Amino acid sequence: MLSRPVLTRLFSVLLLACAVLLSGCSKDRNDVADITADDLYEKAKSSLDAGSWDRSIALYKALQTRYPFGRYTEQSMLDLSYAFFRRGASEEALSTLDRFIRTYPTHPSVDYAFYLKGLVNYEQNLGFLEKMLPSRVRDRDQSQAQDAFLDFQELIRRFPDSRYVPDARQRMVFLRNNLAAYEVIVAEYYLRREAYIAAANRARYAVEVYPNTPSIPEALRIMHTAYGELELNDLAESSWDVLALNYPDYYYTQGKRKPRDWSAILWPFD
Repeated sequence: MLSRPVLTRLFSVLLLACAVLLSGCSKDRNDVADITADDLYEKAKSSLDAGSWDRSIALYKALQTRYPFGRYTEQSMLDLSYAFFRRGASEEALSTLDRFIRTYPTHPSVDYAFYLKGLVNYEQNLGFLEKMLPSRVRDRDQSQAQDAFLDFQELIRRFPDSRYVPDARQRMVFLRNNLAAYEVIVAEYYLRREAYIAAANRARYAVEVYPNTPSIPEALRIMHTAYGELELNDLAESSWDVLALNYPDYYYTQGKRKPRDWSAILWPFD
C-alpha cells in the first residue's frame, strides 16, 4: 500500500496535469473567441487545405456562430459543406448545401453547390466493395445514384457554361448506365421467379427511359422471353426484331449461352 507522502505527491501531479489540460482547452477557446473573422477564416481554410476535416469543421462552425453576417458567410458555408463531404458526413453536407442554394440562389458559386451535391450523392452510391468491384455498383439500391444524376442534370440545365459541367456529364454517363443495369437486374430477378409481367414491365422501362445504354440488349432479351411465356406473341416477336436488327452480334441472337460474369464469383450475394 502506498504511503501518505507518495499519495500526496501523486495527487498533486494529477491536479497539475488537469490544470494544464484545462488551461490548454481554455486557451483554445479564448483564441477562437478573441480572433478576428479574417484570422478565423484563414485558420479554418488552412485546416481544410491540410485535410484536417474535424478541425476545419469546428473552425468554420465557430466562424458562422461568431460572424453570421460577415464577409465570409457564403464561402464558409461552401467550405464547411466540402469538409463535411470529405469527413463522410453526407447528411450534414447535403443540408448545408441545400441551405446555401436556398439562401444564395444567385451567388457566383451556386453552380459549385449543385456540383458538390451531385458528388456527395455520387460517392454515397460507391461503397468500398463497389469501388473494388465496379460492376457490382449496379446491384445495390440506386436512390443516391438517381439523386446524383438529378443534381448534375440541374447543374447542366441552369449553368451550361460552368467549368464543372464536363465532369458532371462524364459522371452522368456512368450513373445512367448503372441505373439502366439496375432495372435489368431487377427484371432478371422477376424473370427467374416467373413473374413475367413484372419482368417485362421493368425491362421495357429500361428500354424507354435509358436508351442507348449497354444494358438495352439484355432488356430486350428479357422482354422477348417474358412476352413469350405470357403468350403475347406479337410483343415477343417485336422485341426479337428490335434486338436482332440493332444487336445482330449479341449472344442471344446468335443462339449462344449468356457469357459468365466473373465478378459474380467474387460477389456471391445476389
